[in-house]
This record gives sequence, structure tokens and C-alpha cells, in this order.
Amino acid sequence: MARRPSAELRGFLEAYDPAIARLYLAARSAVLEEAPDANELIYDAYNAVTTAYSFSESLGEAFCHVAAYRAYVNLGFNRGASLPDPERILVGKGARIRHVRIAAAADLAQPAIRALLRESVVQGRDASHGTVGNARAIVKAVYARKRRPT
Repeated sequence: MARRPSAELRGFLEAYDPAIARLYLAARSAVLEEAPDANELIYDAYNAVTTAYSFSESLGEAFCHVAAYRAYVNLGFNRGASLPDPERILVGKGARIRHVRIAAAADLAQPAIRALLRESVVQGRDASHGTVGNARAIVKAVYARKRRPT
């Protein structure tokens, strides 16, 4: 059975266009299909609503994240620079994080994206040093100042 988004997360997403909120929730569902036991670390941040996924309560151990911006949604991989990416779909130049922009819910069924998700879950389990996720939604931070829909 699919996990329902927490009331807090649904509330944070109300500021967005409904199409962006639906896309965000579709990306969230794809992550939880691959890692149903992961915790959701929710951030109502300065320029995005972001949920990081971790088998602990530590952002440092998060394996991926979903971020809603005003006009698009990103599916990010916290150790994406080390993920195999034979299709070369990952974007980013930082030392660790890479992402893919999700334009439609159907993008989440692409084999290349699902492979990245599965491999990021393996990374997350390795980073958690055996910690077992307890499948909780945890609001980690709510930023007072916003440069996103409010």
C-alpha cells in the first residue's frame, strides 16, 4: 500500500501549481516504490519544498531527494556523481549531487531513471551502516523567508 504524504507536506505543496504538486507526488511515489522503508526528511526551504530520503534521520545519509520549484520538479541523487549513468541523463557539476528534471510523470517509468533510483537506494543502505528505516515523515526545517510560491 502506498504511503500517503504527511499533512505537513501536503500543506507545503498547496502553494504550487497543482500540476507541479502532482509531479512532485509522482516522483515521491517512485522513490518510495524503490525504498518503502526510507524516512522522508521534509524541508520547506527558501526556494523549494524538498524531501530527502534516508534510512536514518540524517540528511548526510540521504540517498536521493525530490524538489519542487515554481515551474519544475527535480529528482536528485545525493551521491549522483558516483552513480553509473550510461544514458548520461544526470545533470550537475558539483562534487556529489546530480539530478534529472522530471517533465511528466511518465518520465519516472524510464528504465534509466529507475536504474538510478535503485542504485541510489543501494548507496543509501550502505551509507546508513545497517540502520533500518522506520518509514516516518519528519519535518526537518521550515524556513521563514521564502523565494518560492507561498
